[in-house]
Amino acid sequence: MSSPARKIALVGNPNCGKTTLFNALTGLRQKVGNYPGVTVEKKVGEMRSLHGEKIELLDLPGTYSLSARSDDERVARDVLLGDLKGTDRPDAVLCVVDASNLERNLYLVLQVIDLKLPVIVALNMVDVLEEKGQRIDPDALSQQLGGTPVIPCQANQEIGIVDIKGALSRTPHRSHRRWNAGEDVERILEKSAEVLIARGVPNAAAHALTIISDRAMRDRTHDHCIDHSLLDELEPIINGEAADSDLPIESRIVAARYETIGQISAASVRGGDAPMELSFSDKLDATLIHPIKGWLIFIAVMVTMFYSMFTLASVPMDWIDAGFSKLGEWAGASLGEGDLKDLIVNGIIGGVGGVVIFLPQILILFFFIGVLESSGYMARAAFIMDRLMSKVGLNGKSFIPLLSSYACAIPGIMGTRTIEDDKDRLVTILVAPLMSCTARLPVYVILIGVMTPNADAATRTSLMFGLYALGTLGAFFFAWIFKRAFSKNAASPFLIELPPYRMPGWKLVFQQLLDRGLVFLKRAGTIILGLSILIWAASTYPKPADPDTPREIALEQSYMGQAGKIIEPVVEPLGYDWKIGSAIVWSFAAREVFNSAIGIIYKVGEEAEEEELKTALANAKHPDGRPIFSFWVCAGLLVFYVFAQQCIATFAVVKRETASWKWPIFQVVYMTTFAYFAAMAVYQIGSRFFG
Repeated sequence: MSSPARKIALVGNPNCGKTTLFNALTGLRQKVGNYPGVTVEKKVGEMRSLHGEKIELLDLPGTYSLSARSDDERVARDVLLGDLKGTDRPDAVLCVVDASNLERNLYLVLQVIDLKLPVIVALNMVDVLEEKGQRIDPDALSQQLGGTPVIPCQANQEIGIVDIKGALSRTPHRSHRRWNAGEDVERILEKSAEVLIARGVPNAAAHALTIISDRAMRDRTHDHCIDHSLLDELEPIINGEAADSDLPIESRIVAARYETIGQISAASVRGGDAPMELSFSDKLDATLIHPIKGWLIFIAVMVTMFYSMFTLASVPMDWIDAGFSKLGEWAGASLGEGDLKDLIVNGIIGGVGGVVIFLPQILILFFFIGVLESSGYMARAAFIMDRLMSKVGLNGKSFIPLLSSYACAIPGIMGTRTIEDDKDRLVTILVAPLMSCTARLPVYVILIGVMTPNADAATRTSLMFGLYALGTLGAFFFAWIFKRAFSKNAASPFLIELPPYRMPGWKLVFQQLLDRGLVFLKRAGTIILGLSILIWAASTYPKPADPDTPREIALEQSYMGQAGKIIEPVVEPLGYDWKIGSAIVWSFAAREVFNSAIGIIYKVGEEAEEEELKTALANAKHPDGRPIFSFWVCAGLLVFYVFAQQCIATFAVVKRETASWKWPIFQVVYMTTFAYFAAMAVYQIGSRFFG
């Protein structure tokens, strides 16, 4: 029987390259970014040592210390203490250190060593330090850390990976605490550990030091698994032994650690005597985060991204168009007349093809997001937006999840775990789905095309940019309202580390593109396919007794037609007929289903081309000859899709993250209600006063 795999935890400060190193060691594809808090979940991968031994790597959330203030930091601390249910305490820890910020990173290294865990230090970004004219002597640093192995590396270039695997292959080294805060502190640690041992607490010394050095834990101001009665038992020990000190015990421990860090750095860092010059990143930041120039560049980057989505994507979209068209023609010619042919051609090929065609535009969006993250610009975008976020009571840390929501609201909502303030986190969760995600993109493209049939790419880019801006402003508006309703506190200061600019990791960017593309296709092959079949069935049955009944009448007599007639009075003030209302109802499961539903309703599946769908919608008329998809109906529909909450997966994630049914229900109600009245206002005002 084989022995279980050794478990190694990866820990490190945000932006130290920990996730990049995790990918390099395991080959597991995972999102990589340069802004704090990108790793918000436990991530596990497998690797083989140089001797072929199987090792399980655990990528813990980035944290600056083990004095946890947010959910992801609590996860890191609890795993290292062995307190996280369902996760074994690691056998060793691989501490990833940003060599260009050695002193700050060493604080976490000392804390991990204090937990009596075997530690290996991966000294990452040594190239960035050398650009400053400095270097770190790994042997001297290892000696200063009590023999802890120190391996220089450049994770983004996969330099030093073999050496790290070699260090992980050897028996891990267990160092000892490197600092001393005084005899009274030592007595407190010893007596506290004895109490914990008597109470049966595992890893008693590690728990004792964590409790004593974390005032918030003793004050019960954040959650942890330590019994409160145990804290009550420890408090007299702490207060009694440290009664003569002017400083709180936790401050003395912090000071002792930093004093030791200063000594370690002085003995390990070489060079740096020459006057410091502005780095390449510093010179770029003088422009990119300038109060005026920074905003102009940020807007230019966003416009370029949306313009590329319309221009660069047109060629591959034509290829997909042609592919589905050929497939539809082949299926139509191969199958005999009947329901099966109708289902395959109009239901499946038409429904799924109407969504898959937008894959190139979605990939272009993810490509830009990946490059911005990987190059270091995303953190600057958050810094720039902090000035705007503070106006609504939030800070730039809330903007990072909101920015992620441009791709998908789900990772954005999960990314709110990095926000320490519970009220700020709730507000960010509630407004995150207002940021236009990629699922809205197919709907936007179709409706913009129908609304402006003769517009050029620049005009359509402006409209698309306007829709994204409208969603963002909506998120800020509701954040301002919720912040004042839920919390009277001012926004907390936003601290963000601006990583150095670097060439994007192309391999990781394209891995991310591949992952996102597969996720989109899987969604099209499952959810969209299933809903397309249901929509086809609802629009086909029951069939009229007379097989020669015109399609329009047969559609009205179908289950979809009967239901659509019921809801028609509700959507009529928005300028919609029952067909649009039915497509909207179906798209509450997933927004992009609107395209599938409207394509099946107007029976353009055989051609399955974007232009054919646009033509069918543009030619659709009311009985009195008025166009169904008039300019103001399309404008109202676009506004509706900007604000409405139409995603079952998002609903489920909000329920999980808030541990309540109340907030996801509230989110659906407030977003959809606002979307309804906003769309009605656009249609009624636009059609009455502007024709």
